[in-house]
Amino acid sequence: MVALKVVLEVLFFADCLALMGIVLLQMSEHSGMGGAFGSGMSSTVFGRDEVRDPKRTLTVVLASVFMAIGFLLSIL
Repeated sequence: MVALKVVLEVLFFADCLALMGIVLLQMSEHSGMGGAFGSGMSSTVFGRDEVRDPKRTLTVVLASVFMAIGFLLSIL
């Protein structure tokens, strides 16, 4: 039981770092006043294609793993 908790804590820490990194990468693309007025648009008339954005998909996966491991650690 203790070994499982240690493994989950290590995975949780790694997931935290990865989630922070991917969020910081996303924020750098559209930060500033230029992003507010649409200078970050690419590939379509109405902006980025959010559905096919791999960074968005990775963020959702990392956030889901973060919540699941956090829930498991709260039970153990």
